[in-house]
Amino acid sequence: MFLASYFCKENLLNNTSILQTHYFSSTPYMNKVSLYLQRARLIDLIRIGLRSGPVESLVPLLNDPALDSFIVTNALHSAPSPDSALSLIETLKIVPHFSHTQNTLYALAKILAKSCQTSKLKALIDGINSGKFTNVARVSFMDRMRWYATSGDLDEVLCVWDEWRALPKRPCTESYNIVIGLSAQMHKDLDAVKTFCRMIDEGALPNCRTYTILIEHLVSTGKLDSALEIFRILPSMRMKHTLRQYSVLVGAFSGSQQFDKVKTLLDEMQTDGVLPGRAMRSSLERMKEVGFVGETVELVKEMLPDDRVKNVKSIRVDNSDDEDDGEDQDGDIECTSHDADVDIVRLKPWFDPAALASALSYWRPEEVSTLEEANFVWTTRLVCKMIRNFSSAETAWQFFCWVSYQPGFSHDVYTVSRMITKLARHGHVDLVDQLTSKLKREGIKLSFSTIRLIIDFYGLSGNGDAALKIFHSVKTLCGFTSKNSMLLLYSSLLRTLAKCKMDDVSLDILDEMILCRIVPDIQTFSGLMHHFAVQGDIKTVQRIFGLVKQSGVEPDAYMFKVLIRAYCKCERAALALRVFEDMRNLNLMPDVLTKQLLVRSLWKEGKLREAAAVEERSQETNDVLPLALPGHLYTVSSADLTRVYKIYSSSFTTIYG
Repeated sequence: MFLASYFCKENLLNNTSILQTHYFSSTPYMNKVSLYLQRARLIDLIRIGLRSGPVESLVPLLNDPALDSFIVTNALHSAPSPDSALSLIETLKIVPHFSHTQNTLYALAKILAKSCQTSKLKALIDGINSGKFTNVARVSFMDRMRWYATSGDLDEVLCVWDEWRALPKRPCTESYNIVIGLSAQMHKDLDAVKTFCRMIDEGALPNCRTYTILIEHLVSTGKLDSALEIFRILPSMRMKHTLRQYSVLVGAFSGSQQFDKVKTLLDEMQTDGVLPGRAMRSSLERMKEVGFVGETVELVKEMLPDDRVKNVKSIRVDNSDDEDDGEDQDGDIECTSHDADVDIVRLKPWFDPAALASALSYWRPEEVSTLEEANFVWTTRLVCKMIRNFSSAETAWQFFCWVSYQPGFSHDVYTVSRMITKLARHGHVDLVDQLTSKLKREGIKLSFSTIRLIIDFYGLSGNGDAALKIFHSVKTLCGFTSKNSMLLLYSSLLRTLAKCKMDDVSLDILDEMILCRIVPDIQTFSGLMHHFAVQGDIKTVQRIFGLVKQSGVEPDAYMFKVLIRAYCKCERAALALRVFEDMRNLNLMPDVLTKQLLVRSLWKEGKLREAAAVEERSQETNDVLPLALPGHLYTVSSADLTRVYKIYSSSFTTIYG
């Protein structure tokens, strides 16, 4: 019944091809940027219509032959409320040339989820999965979990998750994130803690969003110090601080009048090269009111709406039955009454950086000319988004150069940082050198995070020499760098050199690092030992392991696991067995898969007695071997993960006992 109420048979695929073919065959050629602009204008008209009158008034717009699934999808996302979006879906039934696609159906699913219409959402999912809609793929476990989480239905989320977990392929990290986040929202604190513990035990490596969820959970329950403590640990785990994390913490500490901590966070945000978000505006204005003028005035100015961006608007007659609070869900609409009967609906023009970047992917002259004629107002935030969304670094560079000549715009450290990291990732060393030379001449300092990203990305593009050059220029490019920051930078460089197979240089850098009294952390040592072990360079592995002991670093179970697995892969099971014995002598246990690999390797090399001894020793302890050992090469140590878990869990177990 639900599907029938929204979709008519005539609207599916029977009549669309003839109508659309006739329309496009009778219209002149339109370049991709012109098409983007045409779509943007129609989306804006629909957005205004949804806010200024009954949805039936949109029928002439919806009958426009240019209407397609892209326009409808974005109009649905931009609707002021779920009810208005559903009304738009209903009205589309009478549009003969329109048919739903996967994008519009998924947009509808999100709307149903936001409006908590779970039964209709289930019906839509069942309809898609049963093949009711042509050329629409089955709904993935991930999408189902996201939608049910949006609707606040924890039981359905767990049901889908259990179904996913029953398959051989392990669920991804984001599935754990969804369960933790929703449990926290439902005030099931201990369930959130248990899921995070399960995540670590099952070997799903927490990502940046995981820690954002933990921080938000702690802040929402008033555990600000615990949230800040986890935030402080993230750099040592090679996790970047995100704008969301900064926004949550700044909002919480400004709300509790702890403005000194807010000031520290703002300084760190600048050091991290994070562009402030508009969500911080109210917090900064509150801080400004109590006397922190110098620290906030420039940031607040950055967040103010740009007067150069003109609103799109429409006059509507006021109906006494309608109520409008003057602001939509995105905060981009303003409703100003000029008299008793007339309102003017104003909202910022619709803009999609990803769609515009896609339209400019070939950077053709006619498309660039159309872009210039559009007279967009280019801001730092917008240019950063455009650079990020270009799939090609070459096109991003062409845009970067072009936009620098546009009226009212000049590049700053944020746009330059975004461009440099994009170029480094794609291996454009000459262009990176060109930009860094310009920065040196002008005395502009890059953030430490940007320098580290450049070195990491040079590892992906195989440019070890270029990474060394950036590393040796860190003081000029970045200014003062603390000892802890240098540890992270050395670790990134060692990882990059290993990826580029510059083994002799990486060992020289390791020696240099230790001579500078910067002791590598355990994950860096583990990464290097793994690199040399898989190449069969056992002497270097043993040398590095000796450095671990000399440096006073206590080997953990993950380091032993790395060595065992590496030795087994290069068919040195006897050495792997020796590591296993050292591990057990320290009362550390391997995970299930590592023990199985060791036993198989010993069998393969004819060491049957030793294989049996490993099995017996594992059984003697009567301990259940862990499914996975926490940690990751070069990035996260088991000690860091354990520390985060203790902070998080103790914040709630002390309450519940």
